[in-house]
Amino acid sequence: MRVIGIDPGLRNLGWGIVDVEGSKVTHVANGVCKSGVGDLAQRLLSLHTQLDVVMIEHRPETAAVEQTFVNKDGAGSLKLGQARGICMLVPAQHGLAVAEYAPNAVKKVVVGVGHADKNQVLHMVKMQLKGVEPAGPDATDALAIALCHAHHARFSGRLDAALAKADQQRGAA
Repeated sequence: MRVIGIDPGLRNLGWGIVDVEGSKVTHVANGVCKSGVGDLAQRLLSLHTQLDVVMIEHRPETAAVEQTFVNKDGAGSLKLGQARGICMLVPAQHGLAVAEYAPNAVKKVVVGVGHADKNQVLHMVKMQLKGVEPAGPDATDALAIALCHAHHARFSGRLDAALAKADQQRGAA
């Protein structure tokens, strides 16, 4: 299974892709889409175009996006929400389901602590994905989101298999 994790941002949108095979997770690619300058519509279009290229080039099979929190600046929160919409739209346009994870949930899975700092997240991403050099803090966060989704997908797959096996055993009895 190939997973793309996306860290929403209007200036810098991080992305990270991992492959999952059984319990093995390997790094595929990571990067940052930069919106540049211009009006909001042009910046959103730029993010859409760049993320679409990532999707075409790497062909992920599932996607995960970090949920955003509302900060004190209402206008800033709205703009971030629009960038987040791009993060959900592009994978959906490629036929992917998009999971959402709260920042604390991502940190809990990757670091073991829900209130970990950026350095702890970077350290654990590098430990879990040997040899990876994230393209920046936004790419690190995106890889952490991908790792979180890979963990949840593996767990739900085992749970689904166990439930199916239990149903088969009940049917045979």
